[in-house]
Amino acid sequence: MSTVPEVPPTVALVGNPNSGKSTIFNALTGKNQRVGNFAGVTVEVKVGETYNPHGKKLHVLDLPGCYSLRANSPDEKIALEALTGQLPKTAKPDLVVCVVDASNLERHLQLALQVIELGLPCVLALNMVDVAEKSGLRLDPAKLSEELGIPVVPMQAKAGKGITDLKQALRHPFPPVSEATWLANAESDENDRRDFIARLCELAARRPDSQQRTLSDKLDSFLLHPFFGWVALVAVMFCVFWAIFSFASIPMDLIDGALGGFGGWVESLMQPGDFRSLLVDGIIAGVGGVLVFLPQIILLFLFIGLLESSGYMSRAAFLMDGVMAKAGLSGKSFLPLFSSFACAIPGVMATRTIDSAKERLVTIFVAPWMSCSARLPVYFLVVPLILGEKEGSWKQALILFGIYVLGTVTAFVVARVLRGRLGPEATTSHFMLELPSYRMPQWGYILRHVLDRGWAFVRKAGTVILGLSILLWALVTYPKSDSEDPGEALAHSAMGRIGEVIEPVVKPLGFDGRTGTAILTSFAAREVFVSSIGIIFSVEETDDDVETRSLIRDKISKATWPDGRPLFTPLTMVSLLVFFIYALQCLPTTAVVAREAGSWKWAIGQFVFMSGFAYLASLIVFQVGRLMGF
Repeated sequence: MSTVPEVPPTVALVGNPNSGKSTIFNALTGKNQRVGNFAGVTVEVKVGETYNPHGKKLHVLDLPGCYSLRANSPDEKIALEALTGQLPKTAKPDLVVCVVDASNLERHLQLALQVIELGLPCVLALNMVDVAEKSGLRLDPAKLSEELGIPVVPMQAKAGKGITDLKQALRHPFPPVSEATWLANAESDENDRRDFIARLCELAARRPDSQQRTLSDKLDSFLLHPFFGWVALVAVMFCVFWAIFSFASIPMDLIDGALGGFGGWVESLMQPGDFRSLLVDGIIAGVGGVLVFLPQIILLFLFIGLLESSGYMSRAAFLMDGVMAKAGLSGKSFLPLFSSFACAIPGVMATRTIDSAKERLVTIFVAPWMSCSARLPVYFLVVPLILGEKEGSWKQALILFGIYVLGTVTAFVVARVLRGRLGPEATTSHFMLELPSYRMPQWGYILRHVLDRGWAFVRKAGTVILGLSILLWALVTYPKSDSEDPGEALAHSAMGRIGEVIEPVVKPLGFDGRTGTAILTSFAAREVFVSSIGIIFSVEETDDDVETRSLIRDKISKATWPDGRPLFTPLTMVSLLVFFIYALQCLPTTAVVAREAGSWKWAIGQFVFMSGFAYLASLIVFQVGRLMGF
């Protein structure tokens, strides 16, 4: 007679951002974890397994960090649905571990009280007790446990202290449900919670009579200063970008060389033919065009992890709140837009933490105008043509800086206009951000975060690029020409014929059909433009990207219109740059926008608007330049 296997109890971890919740989750589950893929859920819920002291298996949910259970943001909504048993494919938790920062109990206990009010068995993980004690707090965990009616476990999760005690608190039977006594005669839940927390902190988290300035207070007096704070922020951002573009070059060259070597090896094993061309020129070259930028993505997430883990990112968002407000946004939009400088895909995904639905949509809409790393190959090709100089001059660096500024300023202006058109919020949304104490980076968490995000980039972007690369290869290859000249073969192909059709459309921008064809291929991925131009103008690729770009520049600088006029003038190059600054030439980003915004209409509207804006801006630049004699 078969028996139904026992379903392991479910334990949910809930807490504010920066409370150490993910550190505790990783310590409990180790490698036995995954990201939950729940239908209709756009916020990551990590799922893992652990065992209590009696050897009983437990399912562990790491819910998104949130400040309350009001369900004003996707993070709060998913946390509430998980705690109330409404999350698809997962059971209502049998026990909730509320993780709080002991040095900031007044803020973190708000969420813990709301969880207790749901009528669930709870354990309070009093984390970062070392930070609290260093700041002068005198903690009384026993008093906290008595007043709240739940077990309280003091912890230093970063150092691994208290994990064993927490597992002891997870033993069966689970603690009974505590009564929310602070709501006995409630007229206002918020006020009653606030009053109860104030009394509780006086009893169990007493501060010394003479308030001493902590290290965080001393640092904030400089880093949040109206003037010096901005100097520090600009210096930090400059160092981050300089490090990304400097340090990433070595692994990018290694990846590019490895992919080139792999493509050459595959080519040497196969007879010439369409299948070899598909593998080498379509799949390997197409996917490699994405993977080569992975080092920059990883470095950006590494620096973001360092800034977040140390506590500085919250200060940057605080400083940027006033600037973002002028664009109709808040400081919470700073991190998604900052992330978009590496790639718009993680930037769009980072908007999940924004409470306001309308602000989130606006941030998603303008994020692709932060010049991402995929545009760099185009910039490195075009800028030297404008200046007529070799790579590496300070003038080129100045133009690159201007490109980034132009895209960012335009994004803010459009965000302001769009935010006004969406109308006011149904409910007032205030920018609320916790400023955690400065602390040493948690390297384990940072490395795990970098690996997760790096793999997400490869999985979400690379798979789409693979299909697009195969489609692009087919359009460039068929129908075939009898000529062995690559330029004539491309002109005879479907893509070349498309170029002839679109030449009247792109000619007002200063481009011919060949350039228009290369631009059309770049809508799959911007970096494809460089290789397309190389094929169109019959440039033989080399193992050195710099040398290849130099050969392409030399070839196209001699290109002419049928009447002998130079094709690529400085004005044409500026027009081309403007088009690439504004056009949304990244179909994977469009797919991610549709998922995050919950609407293909919004994604398609964004694609059409940005493409139209890019065309109009390029048209104005070229035509006005011609009228002025350039």
